[in-house]
Amino acid sequence: MQQRLKQKQIGFTLIEVMVAISVMALMTLLAWRGIDGMLRTQSGLQERSDSIRTLQSGLAQWQTDLDQLAELQGSPSWDWDGKVLRLTRRSAMSQDVHVVAWTWRSDASRTGGGDWQRWQSAPMRLRSHWQSAWELARQWGQTPDDSTRAGHINIHPLTSWQLFVHRGGSWANPLSSDAVTPVGQNAATATPGSTLPDGVRLVLNLPNGPAGVGLLTLDWIRPTFSGSTP
Repeated sequence: MQQRLKQKQIGFTLIEVMVAISVMALMTLLAWRGIDGMLRTQSGLQERSDSIRTLQSGLAQWQTDLDQLAELQGSPSWDWDGKVLRLTRRSAMSQDVHVVAWTWRSDASRTGGGDWQRWQSAPMRLRSHWQSAWELARQWGQTPDDSTRAGHINIHPLTSWQLFVHRGGSWANPLSSDAVTPVGQNAATATPGSTLPDGVRLVLNLPNGPAGVGLLTLDWIRPTFSGSTP
Protein backbone atom coordinates (compact mmCIF):
# COMPACT_ATOMS: atom_id res chain seq x y z
CA MET A 1 0.00 0.00 0.00
CA GLN A 2 2.74 2.47 0.93
CA GLN A 3 4.73 1.40 -2.11
CA ARG A 4 1.79 2.16 -4.43
CA LEU A 5 1.40 5.62 -2.87
CA LYS A 6 5.05 6.43 -3.48
CA GLN A 7 4.74 5.33 -7.11
CA LYS A 8 1.85 7.74 -7.67
CA GLN A 9 3.95 10.67 -6.40
CA ILE A 10 6.77 10.11 -8.92
CA GLY A 11 6.85 12.72 -11.87
CA PHE A 12 5.32 16.21 -12.35
CA THR A 13 1.78 17.25 -11.77
CA LEU A 14 -0.23 18.90 -14.57
CA ILE A 15 0.03 22.28 -12.82
CA GLU A 16 3.80 22.01 -12.59
CA VAL A 17 4.05 21.16 -16.29
CA MET A 18 1.85 24.14 -17.21
CA VAL A 19 3.94 26.46 -15.05
CA ALA A 20 7.14 25.19 -16.67
CA ILE A 21 5.70 25.67 -20.17
CA SER A 22 4.58 29.18 -19.28
CA VAL A 23 8.03 30.08 -17.98
CA MET A 24 9.67 28.68 -21.11
CA ALA A 25 7.24 30.61 -23.34
CA LEU A 26 7.98 33.81 -21.46
CA MET A 27 11.73 33.28 -21.77
CA THR A 28 11.34 32.58 -25.51
CA LEU A 29 9.30 35.78 -25.94
CA LEU A 30 11.89 37.86 -24.11
CA ALA A 31 14.70 36.30 -26.12
CA TRP A 32 12.87 37.00 -29.40
CA ARG A 33 12.29 40.60 -28.43
CA GLY A 34 15.96 40.98 -27.64
CA ILE A 35 16.99 39.46 -30.99
CA ASP A 36 14.42 41.58 -32.85
CA GLY A 37 15.72 44.72 -31.14
CA MET A 38 19.31 43.82 -32.09
CA LEU A 39 18.31 43.19 -35.72
CA ARG A 40 16.44 46.49 -35.90
CA THR A 41 19.43 48.33 -34.46
CA GLN A 42 21.78 46.62 -36.88
CA SER A 43 19.48 47.42 -39.81
CA GLY A 44 19.26 51.07 -38.74
CA LEU A 45 23.04 51.36 -38.41
CA GLN A 46 23.52 49.73 -41.81
CA GLU A 47 21.01 52.11 -43.41
CA ARG A 48 22.74 55.10 -41.84
CA SER A 49 26.16 53.83 -42.94
CA ASP A 50 24.95 53.27 -46.52
CA SER A 51 23.35 56.72 -46.68
CA ILE A 52 26.45 58.48 -45.35
CA ARG A 53 28.69 56.50 -47.73
CA THR A 54 26.48 57.46 -50.69
CA LEU A 55 26.57 61.14 -49.74
CA GLN A 56 30.35 61.05 -49.24
CA SER A 57 30.79 59.43 -52.66
CA GLY A 58 28.67 62.17 -54.23
CA LEU A 59 30.70 64.91 -52.57
CA ALA A 60 33.95 63.24 -53.62
CA GLN A 61 32.70 63.04 -57.21
CA TRP A 62 31.70 66.72 -57.09
CA GLN A 63 35.20 67.72 -56.02
CA THR A 64 36.83 65.44 -58.60
CA ASP A 65 34.75 66.94 -61.41
CA LEU A 66 35.85 70.42 -60.40
CA ASP A 67 39.48 69.40 -59.92
CA GLN A 68 39.54 67.89 -63.43
CA LEU A 69 38.05 70.90 -65.26
CA ALA A 70 39.44 71.09 -68.80
CA GLU A 71 40.10 74.60 -70.09
CA LEU A 72 39.90 74.00 -73.84
CA GLN A 73 40.44 76.71 -76.44
CA GLY A 74 37.06 78.01 -77.59
CA SER A 75 35.04 75.63 -75.35
CA PRO A 76 33.61 76.60 -71.97
CA SER A 77 34.60 74.44 -69.03
CA TRP A 78 31.88 75.86 -66.79
CA ASP A 79 28.29 77.02 -67.30
CA TRP A 80 25.63 77.73 -64.69
CA ASP A 81 22.11 78.80 -65.74
CA GLY A 82 20.60 78.98 -62.27
CA LYS A 83 19.42 75.37 -62.33
CA VAL A 84 22.02 73.16 -64.00
CA LEU A 85 25.82 73.28 -63.73
CA ARG A 86 27.57 72.01 -66.88
CA LEU A 87 31.29 71.18 -66.82
CA THR A 88 33.91 70.03 -69.28
CA ARG A 89 36.32 67.76 -67.46
CA ARG A 90 39.33 65.64 -68.32
CA SER A 91 39.08 61.87 -68.28
CA ALA A 92 41.02 60.21 -65.46
CA MET A 93 42.32 57.39 -67.66
CA SER A 94 43.03 59.04 -71.04
CA GLN A 95 43.30 62.27 -73.03
CA ASP A 96 39.54 62.27 -73.61
CA VAL A 97 37.13 64.72 -72.04
CA HIS A 98 33.63 64.37 -70.62
CA VAL A 99 30.72 66.75 -70.31
CA VAL A 100 29.27 66.55 -66.80
CA ALA A 101 26.11 68.15 -65.43
CA TRP A 102 24.79 68.55 -61.88
CA THR A 103 21.33 69.63 -60.76
CA TRP A 104 18.66 69.33 -58.10
CA ARG A 105 15.37 67.99 -59.43
CA SER A 106 12.03 68.17 -57.64
CA ASP A 107 10.39 64.81 -56.93
CA ALA A 108 7.49 64.60 -54.49
CA SER A 109 8.00 60.85 -54.06
CA ARG A 110 11.50 61.31 -52.65
CA THR A 111 12.48 62.15 -49.08
CA GLY A 112 12.82 65.90 -48.81
CA GLY A 113 11.02 66.49 -52.09
CA GLY A 114 13.87 66.06 -54.56
CA ASP A 115 17.18 64.53 -55.62
CA TRP A 116 20.71 65.73 -56.19
CA GLN A 117 21.55 64.35 -59.63
CA ARG A 118 24.55 63.96 -61.93
CA TRP A 119 24.88 63.29 -65.65
CA GLN A 120 28.00 62.37 -67.63
CA SER A 121 28.65 61.92 -71.33
CA ALA A 122 30.73 59.22 -72.95
CA PRO A 123 34.47 60.03 -73.39
CA MET A 124 35.26 62.03 -76.55
CA ARG A 125 37.97 63.90 -78.42
CA LEU A 126 36.24 65.59 -81.35
CA ARG A 127 34.79 69.10 -80.97
CA SER A 128 31.61 68.07 -82.79
CA HIS A 129 31.06 65.33 -80.21
CA TRP A 130 31.68 67.80 -77.40
CA GLN A 131 29.13 70.22 -78.86
CA SER A 132 26.51 67.44 -79.04
CA ALA A 133 27.24 66.37 -75.44
CA TRP A 134 27.13 69.97 -74.22
CA GLU A 135 23.66 70.35 -75.74
CA LEU A 136 22.55 66.97 -74.35
CA ALA A 137 23.59 68.12 -70.87
CA ARG A 138 21.44 71.23 -71.26
CA GLN A 139 18.56 69.08 -72.50
CA TRP A 140 18.97 66.68 -69.56
CA GLY A 141 18.78 69.61 -67.17
CA GLN A 142 15.48 70.75 -68.68
CA THR A 143 13.64 67.52 -69.51
CA PRO A 144 15.42 64.13 -69.28
CA ASP A 145 14.53 61.62 -71.99
CA ASP A 146 15.81 58.35 -73.42
CA SER A 147 18.77 60.06 -75.11
CA THR A 148 20.14 61.33 -71.78
CA ARG A 149 19.03 58.62 -69.36
CA ALA A 150 22.12 56.46 -69.87
CA GLY A 151 24.40 58.97 -68.16
CA HIS A 152 22.00 59.90 -65.34
CA ILE A 153 22.36 58.93 -61.68
CA ASN A 154 20.61 59.98 -58.47
CA ILE A 155 23.21 60.98 -55.89
CA HIS A 156 21.22 61.71 -52.71
CA PRO A 157 17.80 63.00 -51.58
CA LEU A 158 17.83 66.79 -51.06
CA THR A 159 15.36 69.45 -50.05
CA SER A 160 17.27 72.08 -52.06
CA TRP A 161 20.75 73.24 -53.03
CA GLN A 162 22.64 76.50 -53.59
CA LEU A 163 25.83 77.53 -55.36
CA PHE A 164 28.11 80.49 -54.67
CA VAL A 165 31.30 81.42 -56.50
CA HIS A 166 34.41 83.19 -55.28
CA ARG A 167 35.87 86.00 -57.38
CA GLY A 168 37.55 89.26 -56.53
CA GLY A 169 37.97 88.35 -52.88
CA SER A 170 34.37 87.56 -51.95
CA TRP A 171 31.58 85.03 -52.41
CA ALA A 172 28.68 85.91 -54.71
CA ASN A 173 25.71 84.40 -56.53
CA PRO A 174 27.03 82.75 -59.73
CA LEU A 175 24.64 84.79 -61.88
CA SER A 176 25.50 88.10 -60.25
CA SER A 177 27.67 90.56 -62.16
CA ASP A 178 29.91 90.62 -59.08
CA ALA A 179 30.86 87.02 -59.90
CA VAL A 180 32.57 88.01 -63.18
CA THR A 181 36.16 89.10 -63.50
CA PRO A 182 36.82 88.93 -67.27
CA VAL A 183 40.41 88.25 -68.26
CA GLY A 184 42.14 87.29 -71.48
CA GLN A 185 40.74 87.12 -74.97
CA ASN A 186 37.27 85.99 -73.84
CA ALA A 187 36.74 89.08 -71.70
CA ALA A 188 34.34 90.67 -74.17
CA THR A 189 31.98 87.68 -74.13
CA ALA A 190 32.29 86.69 -70.46
CA THR A 191 28.99 86.23 -68.64
CA PRO A 192 28.29 85.51 -64.96
CA GLY A 193 27.22 81.95 -65.69
CA SER A 194 30.14 80.98 -67.94
CA THR A 195 33.13 82.53 -66.17
CA LEU A 196 35.32 79.99 -64.37
CA PRO A 197 35.46 81.01 -60.68
CA ASP A 198 38.36 80.81 -58.25
CA GLY A 199 36.21 78.88 -55.79
CA VAL A 200 32.82 77.21 -55.53
CA ARG A 201 30.69 76.91 -52.41
CA LEU A 202 28.15 74.10 -52.44
CA VAL A 203 25.29 74.25 -49.92
CA LEU A 204 23.09 71.15 -49.64
CA ASN A 205 19.87 71.15 -47.63
CA LEU A 206 19.60 67.57 -46.33
CA PRO A 207 16.15 66.24 -45.37
CA ASN A 208 15.56 64.37 -42.14
CA GLY A 209 17.16 60.99 -42.81
CA PRO A 210 19.91 58.51 -41.90
CA ALA A 211 22.69 60.85 -43.09
CA GLY A 212 21.49 63.72 -40.90
CA VAL A 213 19.40 66.83 -41.44
CA GLY A 214 20.14 70.50 -42.15
CA LEU A 215 22.64 72.44 -44.24
CA LEU A 216 25.90 70.89 -45.43
CA THR A 217 28.49 73.29 -46.89
CA LEU A 218 31.50 72.28 -48.98
CA ASP A 219 34.03 74.77 -50.39
CA TRP A 220 36.23 74.03 -53.39
CA ILE A 221 39.23 76.17 -54.44
CA ARG A 222 40.64 76.02 -57.97
CA PRO A 223 44.00 74.17 -57.78
CA THR A 224 45.70 76.79 -59.99
CA PHE A 225 44.36 79.72 -57.96
CA SER A 226 47.34 81.76 -56.73
CA GLY A 227 45.53 84.43 -54.71
CA SER A 228 44.76 84.47 -51.00
CA THR A 229 42.59 81.67 -49.66
CA PRO A 230 38.93 82.82 -49.34
